Amino acid sequence: MAAITAGMVKDLREKTGAGMMDCKTALSESNGDMEAAVDWLRAKGLSKAAKKADRVAAEGLIGVSSEAKSGAVVEVNSETDFVARNPEFQKVVAEVAKLALKAGGDVEKLAAAAYPGKTASVTDHLKELVATIGENISLRRTAALSVTDGVVATYVHNQAAPGLGKIGVLVALESTGSAEKLAEIGRQIAMHVAATNPLALKDEEVNPEVVERERAIFTEQARESGKPEKVIAQMIEGRIRKFYQEVVLLKQAFVINPDLTVEKAVKEAEKEAGAPITVTGFVRFELGEGIVTEKGDFAAEVAAAAGNQ
Repeated sequence: MAAITAGMVKDLREKTGAGMMDCKTALSESNGDMEAAVDWLRAKGLSKAAKKADRVAAEGLIGVSSEAKSGAVVEVNSETDFVARNPEFQKVVAEVAKLALKAGGDVEKLAAAAYPGKTASVTDHLKELVATIGENISLRRTAALSVTDGVVATYVHNQAAPGLGKIGVLVALESTGSAEKLAEIGRQIAMHVAATNPLALKDEEVNPEVVERERAIFTEQARESGKPEKVIAQMIEGRIRKFYQEVVLLKQAFVINPDLTVEKAVKEAEKEAGAPITVTGFVRFELGEGIVTEKGDFAAEVAAAAGNQ
C-alpha cells in the first residue's frame, strides 16, 4: 500500500475542499491515487467545495471587532445574500473578525490562524463550511488599526447582527482625553466615512494618479471655455482644491453638522474630551467592492445559439 503523506492530504484538500480525515481516508482507499481519491470523495458526496470554487462570491458579510486600543475589519464572501443571513455563517464571520485583532491586518496570517475550538485553520474551516452550506465561501481581506492612547471607533452599516453588515468602518483617534467622548466623536466620524467613502485622510495621501487624472479632465473642460491660459490655470487649481474638499476626510463637510468640516468637528470635540485629538487613520470596507461579476445576457445567448444552427 502506498504511503500517504501530509503533502498528499493537503493537495487533495485544496482540490476538493473536503475535510482532512476524509481526504486521508480517500487516499488510503485509493492506494494513493490522487484522481481516484477525488472520485471517491465525489462518490461519497464529500467533494462539494471543488464544484463551487470557480463561482464568484460577491455577497457575504463585513465583520468588525474591537478591544482596548485596537480594531479590525474582515470581509468574508459567499455567493448569495441568503447565506449571509445564515446564523452559522454569521457566527463564523464574527469569530474570524475577533481573530483578525491578532492578525494585525495580515490576511495570510489570519487565514492560517487556528479557528476557535477546531484543529483546522480559518481557511480550512471555511472550506468545511462550503461543504455544509453548499456555496463558495472565502476570506477576502482584512485590515486593522491601533493607537497608543485613545480609541479605535467602529461602525457597521446595514447591520445583520452585532458587528456584522454590508459596510464596516474603523477610525483611529490618538488622544489622552475622555474615552467616552472620544468614542462618541469617533463613531460619528465612522458613520461619516461610511456615508461619504473618502479617498484619503489628508491631501498628500490621495493617489497622485487620481489627482492627475482629475487635473487632465479639469484642464480639458477649462480650455473649452476659451479663456486666457492664466485664467484657465486659476480655474484648474480652484477645481483641484474643490476636489480635495470632496474626497479628503478631514476637509469634507461633516455629515452630522455640514456647517463644519470633519477637521473642525474634531477640534470642537477636543473641548469636551479635555485633550487634543488626532485622527491617525481610517478603514472602510464595503461588501463586494471591486469584485467583478459576470451577468449573462440570456436573450443574447439564445440568439447566438439560434444563429449557430
